[in-house]
Amino acid sequence: MARAIDGSKRKNHRKKILKQTKGYWGRRHSNFKTAKDALTKSLAYAYRDRKDRKGDFRRLWIIRINAACREQGVSYSRLIAGLDKADVIIDRKALAWLATEDTAAFKAVVDKAKSALAN
Repeated sequence: MARAIDGSKRKNHRKKILKQTKGYWGRRHSNFKTAKDALTKSLAYAYRDRKDRKGDFRRLWIIRINAACREQGVSYSRLIAGLDKADVIIDRKALAWLATEDTAAFKAVVDKAKSALAN
């Protein structure tokens, strides 16, 4: 078999890595060795943080719901317990949206939870 002299596979691989690290700071975008490390790390962070984003949003929704329901005179935990007793199935994303955008509907939900807790 003839000896490969142009190294096209190797060149294409390096070019692909350097293209993906375009915009990175310093040698991380131009030096293959550091670019490869930077890209590996950034892809790992991206994968991890796509999972973490879901928890971040859940925390944000809970903060918004808690702030809105305390204005109604009930804590977040009591609100959730009341909704559970009243068999109201609504997720935190929707509750947070109601708390910020439609306060009248949120007040009705809180009243329903309060009445379930009173019984």
